[in-house]
Amino acid sequence: MLSDLLDKSLVRLNVEATDWQDAIRKSAQPLVENGKVTPGYVDDIIKGVLDLGPYIVITEHVALPHARPESGALESAVGIVTLRDPVEFGSADNDPVKFLFPLSAKDNDSHLSALQSLVELLSDPDFFAQLENARTPQDVVDLVHTKEGRS
Repeated sequence: MLSDLLDKSLVRLNVEATDWQDAIRKSAQPLVENGKVTPGYVDDIIKGVLDLGPYIVITEHVALPHARPESGALESAVGIVTLRDPVEFGSADNDPVKFLFPLSAKDNDSHLSALQSLVELLSDPDFFAQLENARTPQDVVDLVHTKEGRS
């Protein structure tokens, strides 16, 4: 489940970002600070977008910054970041991005149930309204637990 990889130290609210690269760096910084990824992992996320385009923008207003496990994923984890002001990633269909879910997967399989849980959250129309109203990282963790049927 998503909540298995989420911890309040990986949540940031109302982050100010100047552009998409700044948004990625700031969203992934808690993963670096908590030993989930190396700084090179974050560089590879940005390189991937520069090389392949905004493939990490997965639905309207949502980005899933991630890179391959061998890029420097140390532990599987996911963060949740809201931006104060949305930024353009270059996705014609889904810009601007307001919500980022930086993901670290230490292998190709262990994070799949968390991704499935994330997909369910992203399809819940109430989730984003409640995420917008969250005041603390703990509020976000509690919201995810509630949505997953945990308390």
